[in-house]
Amino acid sequence: MTFRQFAFNNVFRNKRIYAAYFLSSLFSVLVFFVYAIFAFHPNLSKVNPNVAVGLHFAEGIIYVFSFIFVLVSMSAFLKSRKKEFGLMVMLGMTNKQLRRMVFIENVLIGFFATVSGIAVGLVFAKLILMAAKSILSLEESLPFYLPWQAIILTFSAFLLLFIVISFFTVSILKGNKLIDLIKGSTAPKKEPKASIVLSILAALLLAAGYVIALVVREMQVVVAMIPVTILVIIGTYFLFTQLSVFTINHLKGQKKLFWKKTNLVLFSDLAYRMKDNARAFFFVAIVSTVAFSAIGSLVGFRYMFTTAIAADRPFAFEYASNAGNENEQKHIQLIESKLDSFTYEKGEVHVKKISIPSLATKHIPLIGLISESEFNQLAKVAGELDKQVKLKDNETVYLYFQSSVGGGTERDLVEKRTLEFAGGKLNQIATLGSNIMGTYDNYLVVSDTFYDGIKEFEPETYYGFQIQNWKDTAKIGEGLLKEMGVSQTGGYSKNFHFSTLGYDWNGTNQGFGAVLFIGLFIGAVFFVAAGSFLYFRLYADLEDETRKFSAINKLGLTDKELSKILTVQLGLLFFVPIIVALIHGAVALTALQHMFDFNLFKSSALVLGTFTAIQLVYFLFIRFNYIRKIKSAM
Repeated sequence: MTFRQFAFNNVFRNKRIYAAYFLSSLFSVLVFFVYAIFAFHPNLSKVNPNVAVGLHFAEGIIYVFSFIFVLVSMSAFLKSRKKEFGLMVMLGMTNKQLRRMVFIENVLIGFFATVSGIAVGLVFAKLILMAAKSILSLEESLPFYLPWQAIILTFSAFLLLFIVISFFTVSILKGNKLIDLIKGSTAPKKEPKASIVLSILAALLLAAGYVIALVVREMQVVVAMIPVTILVIIGTYFLFTQLSVFTINHLKGQKKLFWKKTNLVLFSDLAYRMKDNARAFFFVAIVSTVAFSAIGSLVGFRYMFTTAIAADRPFAFEYASNAGNENEQKHIQLIESKLDSFTYEKGEVHVKKISIPSLATKHIPLIGLISESEFNQLAKVAGELDKQVKLKDNETVYLYFQSSVGGGTERDLVEKRTLEFAGGKLNQIATLGSNIMGTYDNYLVVSDTFYDGIKEFEPETYYGFQIQNWKDTAKIGEGLLKEMGVSQTGGYSKNFHFSTLGYDWNGTNQGFGAVLFIGLFIGAVFFVAAGSFLYFRLYADLEDETRKFSAINKLGLTDKELSKILTVQLGLLFFVPIIVALIHGAVALTALQHMFDFNLFKSSALVLGTFTAIQLVYFLFIRFNYIRKIKSAM
């Protein structure tokens, strides 16, 4: 047997421990490769060049995270194999040969993980490209192509990553004495103790972070983000290293609880495991929080902005014409000609502008007047009959634009006041928040008699086209923007403004679909890595657990009691960091909700619920295999 064969066989002998590491590395390679397939796709850059840039950025994030994840995982593996390495040294293996063996093993696993990840990506490439059509809201599916650039980039990048990590990991073995290697994990451990001061500090830091995050509103959320993040990270670290151990030791002091059935076995070992795995749990909690918050934010943003754009604009097409616009009737006839196959209603409002000092601002010296009859007709077309008004001659209703995100634009609303201007007075009897006029401006709704008496200004005109199935008008809207010669990102011209809800909604949906697509897999990588790290920690201690329960079994421990102890122990170790991450994520998403004053409960619950369900399935799978291996070893 050659030395390389010996290293190769070592990998297969430890395949139980290396399995999760191999699969997680494969998944990281797979996601990186999928992003590369899209980033280099010749048709995607034509649809949206920003998506390709975002995909390459996502690849960079995954690559950096994969480096940290693989490095930490390999360090944990090497520590769990110290006893094995000690025996090899006793049998004559030199330190140089030991480091060489570990280097070959790491490169070998990395090579097969990289090749397997690329192979799996190629197998499912066609399916993934087809799925991208709905995720990115593309009009045409992306055809399959042979992604040579993606293959070369992924293979070279990850092979380099595993080689560099192999150099890092072999340095961990330097300086280890033979006696330390032989003892391995069997060296006696000191009884875990916790500082009361640091335990209280952990609770205070987390409480302070949560309170600040939940109390702040609007842009204060952005200001509070960094200090809250620092408080929560430090608090989480002390939660696992101090408060968890303190809580377990306190429970052990409760004799009725500690001596009840198998709790003695459970609590006696739980404090040691929490202390040993504190950093791992901290890592899992923070990484999972990032995954929850990132994906929850992206899903929430997409839901919020696509909902808001539809809620804030009741009309499929809006055309606002300034005074003196010679193309007004030509454009209106053009819009109507494009809607021959649609059933629609048209609302029309003429706006006269006057100067009212108490309402004038530096940027908007004039305010528009709308007649009562035209406003009521527009409200009827928009389907908002509850917004219709009834006014006497000198009465007015202040109409301000009210957005579904962040509320109204007017900050100083007064229900009743007298508005004086050069031609007389108006009695403001009420304020009305609405988005019926989709120009994002504020107006005064006045009686028809008062409106007809204003002669100084030539009126501007606003048209609203109500269409039931407005999402089907995206292509028509795009064509109208081109024919009118206005920008497709704003629709503004010197004399008029034209907006198309279907086209704008579709563009917003596509943009956030691309961002969600990018963020979804990054979050998935983080989440899989977090779950895999728990798997590594559990199986690294499998030999010690088997030895311990074999001894207890001789004292009369039944299979049912063994399964119960292991289930509770695994459940605590598996779900405590995930529950902490869920709480962190829920607080972060609630703060996001407060920032925009928009209800994101459904999207947040969907994301957190999905992750919880996946983690539960993962736990049941791990529990079944873990208990089976311990029982078979006993």
